[in-house]
Amino acid sequence: MEESNNYGHQHPLLLILNQDQLIHNQSGVTDCSRCGEEVSAPCFCCVEHCGFYLHKVCAEAPLELNHPFHPHHPLVLRQNSPYSNGMYACALQHPLISTENGDELGDVSKCFGCWEPLAKYTHFSPDCRFNLHEKCAELPFKLNRKCHHKHPLTLQFNSERLSCKICQVTRRRGFVYGCSPCKFVVHIECVSESLDLVVEDKRHEHPFTLLLRGSSFICDACGIEGSYASYICCTCNIMVHKKCTSLPRIIKSKWHDHRLFHKYFLRIEDFRVLDCIICHDEVNTEHGSYYCSKCDVIFHVKCAMKDKDSYEIVENEDEKSPNESVSSITKVLEWNDAGEATVIEHSTHIHHLTLGDRVGEYVNKCCDGCMLPISASFYYCTQCDFFLHKVCVELPKVKHVWHHLCRPPLVLTSNELFQCVACDYDSNAFAYKCEECENWTCLRCIIALTPGARTCLGHKHPLFLYPEYIGRCFACGEDDINGLFRCKDCDFSLDHKCFSLPITSQHKNDKHLLSLVYGDDNSYSESYFCDVCEESRDPNIWFYHCATCDTSAHVDCVLGGNPFIKLGSILEPPEEVHEHLLTIVKKIYDYPNCSECGKPCLDLAFECTVCNFVIHTDCP
Repeated sequence: MEESNNYGHQHPLLLILNQDQLIHNQSGVTDCSRCGEEVSAPCFCCVEHCGFYLHKVCAEAPLELNHPFHPHHPLVLRQNSPYSNGMYACALQHPLISTENGDELGDVSKCFGCWEPLAKYTHFSPDCRFNLHEKCAELPFKLNRKCHHKHPLTLQFNSERLSCKICQVTRRRGFVYGCSPCKFVVHIECVSESLDLVVEDKRHEHPFTLLLRGSSFICDACGIEGSYASYICCTCNIMVHKKCTSLPRIIKSKWHDHRLFHKYFLRIEDFRVLDCIICHDEVNTEHGSYYCSKCDVIFHVKCAMKDKDSYEIVENEDEKSPNESVSSITKVLEWNDAGEATVIEHSTHIHHLTLGDRVGEYVNKCCDGCMLPISASFYYCTQCDFFLHKVCVELPKVKHVWHHLCRPPLVLTSNELFQCVACDYDSNAFAYKCEECENWTCLRCIIALTPGARTCLGHKHPLFLYPEYIGRCFACGEDDINGLFRCKDCDFSLDHKCFSLPITSQHKNDKHLLSLVYGDDNSYSESYFCDVCEESRDPNIWFYHCATCDTSAHVDCVLGGNPFIKLGSILEPPEEVHEHLLTIVKKIYDYPNCSECGKPCLDLAFECTVCNFVIHTDCP
């Protein structure tokens, strides 16, 4: 069998018997040219050092064998085939089809045993089309294993699509070891790996002991059903999957600003129902979950760890993450007796900010962070017209927004004119910007999109964001909107824009604050008119209303075209646009020509107070 000794290789092969000799001959880690696994002694290597290696057992594999799953013809080991690794194929001399396009081969280019690809360039028989890797062809037909001691396990196809009793994963194709009378199936790799009797992991303080039994169980670590092979900790009285014995105790998820701690049991004193903030389904707190005590939010283990790129394992609990809750408050200068910061320095403003609570003195003022009317606790600047809600002051410099697909966290920005990627409103207030995709999300939408249930005007149940859902917004009546805030209990939904509408707003036609109203109970049809534009309005569509004056108006008529742009704000333009600072103005009396395009500036514009430069906001 001289040809089999070199597997059809053009150079002589040298037998290497020990690992030290192999390391001396290798230039790096290499794979066996027949089975594709990492090569180890004893093995053959090419004396010409061309990179050809063979395990000794692979070199001595039979050139022909009979397999019970293909009884009609023997399987021949192809020694000079174009496959990158050794494989067995039907020996019947059918005409062979050749292709260089792996996609055209489809399923026939894969091993029938493990369903892994054979090679990119392959030959196959159009009639039998039965191919096996060498390692799959040599699998024993019967096995005796502790995981199923009643009967031996037989190599078979998983025709009933049963789940593996060890890992609980269902595969449609490939070999499994199974017991047909007991409906018992295990994957090749699961039954081949020896089940550890004891598992010790640094993430759990006690060892886990293997327990094999015929009934199912609920894993105390992840809350998912398992069967047959479980691991128990007698000290903690918990039962888990093997893969859950090494579940990270602390993770930093891209879906949340704070660290998430794994809890086997979570005691909720007020017996609230907690929903996973990713899938919105209820989390059974009697089993494992990931929890943030700061925000009182919870994740299913399967949701928090579904995407490996969405989280990082925190090994050291005392070590602080570089981007975790970096405060925008750079310094606290004064405190009150209640422990509140009364005078602060903030990263977005050059002057000190003072805590205020007299809302009545600033009725017509808006928060420079979210552009909503000042309410409750707020900070203000004693030297200029600058206000921030307390909640806007306390937002971090960087933030993870769970619906945003880019990996880096978003960065807090101010004093830039942008269009919010969520609600489509133009604004020059605060925003979180993604440096990767260069999109902005305004503060109103950031707060709305912060994971967790949100109650909303006009609905008694909490709403959750479903990014993939397409439907109708109940506030504006628009249909076929992609991505809605929905109620789990009924068919109520809102789009991004309507979900973050200001609860109150101002208009020059009314001296009182107007309230957002979600339905008109007045049966007198003559009242269904907008008091701003004097056009008819749909009583089922949300509108703004003044109860004192009994006036009503369309949402767009009250908010106007640019409700979240603060006039008078000063921006620093790029050097190629203008050399001086520019002020945002609204041209309603005179209409100067734009210095860039020459057309009249009819609405918003950038104006220079030093020279006569004026430009449309969309011209730079």
